[in-house]
Amino acid sequence: MSDKPMDRRRFFRRGLQELIKPLADAIAPLEQVANQLGSMEAKLSKPAPPSQKPTIKLQSPPAWLRPPGALDEAAFASTCIKSGECVNVCPARCISIDTTGKKGNGLPVIDVNHMPCVVCDGLYCMHACPSGALVPTALADIDMGTAKWREMTCVRSQGEDCTICVDRCPLGSAAIELLEGKIHVIEDGCIGCGVCEHACPTSPKSIVVIPKAAKV
Repeated sequence: MSDKPMDRRRFFRRGLQELIKPLADAIAPLEQVANQLGSMEAKLSKPAPPSQKPTIKLQSPPAWLRPPGALDEAAFASTCIKSGECVNVCPARCISIDTTGKKGNGLPVIDVNHMPCVVCDGLYCMHACPSGALVPTALADIDMGTAKWREMTCVRSQGEDCTICVDRCPLGSAAIELLEGKIHVIEDGCIGCGVCEHACPTSPKSIVVIPKAAKV
């Protein structure tokens, strides 16, 4: 060891370090706690993200098949007086009025599963309507809806030679035909009477009428 006396500044510096060391060791954990508290405070001070409400898909009201010659749905609803004359004169008894309003909103409606419109020769319902909700219309210009073929459920897709929908159509080849082995609905010719859907032997039906109101 050197006999040279220790530099006075160095001596005091070492002494001061030894004195401060316990204090620094005590402060270090406090700084860690302070940092953690600061981090938590920053997180809490952030605005909460807006709550995302689940998206509710509103279902469209069902479109009903109306008698031949019916006005567009809104005009039909505001014009029809529910006299029941169309129901009374229909020879096929396919038109009905549900007084509870659950079916067809309480207006004249055709349920093809019960009985389709047979497009009678007189088209009596049109002429009997007292309010003008049903307008006398030429057969070719009637537009109750349009039939749609569902190939996947049709027995023809299973190899059966079924042509019931084609054979029963009151408008014949003007509305529906067998084309290259498939059922082909001619949209400009189909009036949406529902005879094809009523006669279809499958469940669910492999050909269905899309009402005019659903096509808008």
